[in-house]
Amino acid sequence: MNNNNNNNNYGYGSNYPQQQPQQQYTQAPYTVPAYTAQNPGKKSGVSLGTVLVSIGAAAVIGLTSGYVGTRMGGGSAGETVLKADDGTSVVFQAIDRTSTQSSQSAYSVADVAEAVVDSVVEITTEVVSTNNFMGQYISQGAGSGVIFTMDGYIMTNHHVIDGAQSITVTLRNGQSYPATIVGDDSQDDLALLKIEATGLTPAVLASENYNLRVGETAIAIGNPLGQLGGTVTSGIVSALDRQIEIDGEVMTLLQTSAAINPGNSGGGLFNDSGELIGIVNAKSSGSDIEGLGFAIPVNTVRTVFADLREYGYVKGRVSLGVSVISVTSRTAAWMYGVSEPGLYISKVESGSAAAKAGLESGDMIVSFDGTEVSSDSELSAAVKKHSVGDTVEMVIRRNGQDYRATITLEEYKG
Repeated sequence: MNNNNNNNNYGYGSNYPQQQPQQQYTQAPYTVPAYTAQNPGKKSGVSLGTVLVSIGAAAVIGLTSGYVGTRMGGGSAGETVLKADDGTSVVFQAIDRTSTQSSQSAYSVADVAEAVVDSVVEITTEVVSTNNFMGQYISQGAGSGVIFTMDGYIMTNHHVIDGAQSITVTLRNGQSYPATIVGDDSQDDLALLKIEATGLTPAVLASENYNLRVGETAIAIGNPLGQLGGTVTSGIVSALDRQIEIDGEVMTLLQTSAAINPGNSGGGLFNDSGELIGIVNAKSSGSDIEGLGFAIPVNTVRTVFADLREYGYVKGRVSLGVSVISVTSRTAAWMYGVSEPGLYISKVESGSAAAKAGLESGDMIVSFDGTEVSSDSELSAAVKKHSVGDTVEMVIRRNGQDYRATITLEEYKG
């Protein structure tokens, strides 16, 4: 980090600027663990010994399955028609989910799997990296995705495709297509891809007023280890509205006991009517911990999909224009070349309000709108309390001296 800044200068001469930039708060990218050794994430605080990790990629890419199962088609109101390859069909009568009790029977995991497996795809990525030992090299990753439209719009996780130079989507029948990124959203860990294909089988989303209950069947379909596309696991919905911290972002997620593994990220979590209730994005790992998986609720996915498709970004998101890093100890401070532990700006986005106001890499963030912050999650939580256009005061420390800045928050557009 660059800490060689003038004590009394903040980018506009000797006086500290009266108007500060909007800052975009950009969290550190999700780690893509290899399947041979999962990369631990941050302690979630939700249970003893639990560590949350994103589970989007596997380091080894294998063969994909190539058979076609049954397909979901339209029926009359309240019905789902399953059409098999031999022309036969089965009609599922929709279960009433508007009340907490229902006398109607659920469908088997096998029936649901046959109905929805074609709606889940495999995603492989290539990332070009450079280091001093290997020079420039290409690393591969893998994840999953869910088809949202017949003409090739596919939802997955941001961390699955983050930094990828090329993305390939493979359908259940083995056909592969290059994919482009329409838009992505690191805050909700979602991304929208597009492939040039038609006649696809989109997932059926649970309705906005769907009364999901703890204990309901949860069926996860994805591409674990990057080699086992179309894998089906089942469990229950273990909890609703879990506040989970992953890489500095506090997310509200569904918890499930269905088996989740690296490569499942971006895949679908379905109910026993074959409706999508979430997009898988994380699991818990640690000593003696099993059966703790998490998914982004479908209503969040629905909103993000609509904005990404129309605008390429999520409307109304507040932007600060900086990336940050949390330095938690004196030893870490020495390693980073800073004087004390705290939350530091690691990067200022070019052309952002932060850059225009003179914020620099190496500045320590003391407080945001009167709230002291010492971690990226605390800063994120403070920023999320505000709307685009709000004016807030921010205190930063540079070379041991504190400065105040007035910042008008802007909209993050990706």
